[in-house]
Amino acid sequence: MLDTEALLEKYYADNREAHDLLLRHSRQVRDYALALLDRRPELQGEIDRDFVAEAAMLHDIGIGQCDAPGIHCHGTHLYIEHGYLGAELLRAEGLPRHALVCERHTGMGLSREMIEERGWPLPRRDMRPVTLEEKLVCYADKFFSKSHPDAMYTPEVARQKVARFGEEEGRRFDALRGLFGE
Repeated sequence: MLDTEALLEKYYADNREAHDLLLRHSRQVRDYALALLDRRPELQGEIDRDFVAEAAMLHDIGIGQCDAPGIHCHGTHLYIEHGYLGAELLRAEGLPRHALVCERHTGMGLSREMIEERGWPLPRRDMRPVTLEEKLVCYADKFFSKSHPDAMYTPEVARQKVARFGEEEGRRFDALRGLFGE
């Protein structure tokens, strides 16, 4: 299995505060994703458990390149860019499947239309989760915040947070809740 903590250390060795926060958040997402999977035995043969654990640990690796002082990140990019920036890092590491999880977990995933309508500085392509693994990590991530690391959101609060970007996002959350539970 991939040593995800060593990979995070590689990129965050010079920023202990961001490293520690990212490690904590990533473990929360990993543990919740695996707990959800454990409760759905019918999905266990369809989902690569080890890959989910690895991808959950790496899904936010791009935050260090963003200007987000509230989570100890002092880069030059907008936070909305962290998914595709992390995906670029993971592709350079030879981890293309992990890169897709990273790229596709932001919000409930970002459609090309959403990116264009909002004028976000992102590649003009669809970045919504496709595989069950991508969907599981994306969904589990919605229950935790790096800026409030001691809290786990209820499904209702998690849904409210994604629905602020549009009711379609809320419906996509509902679909994943139906698939993975809580």
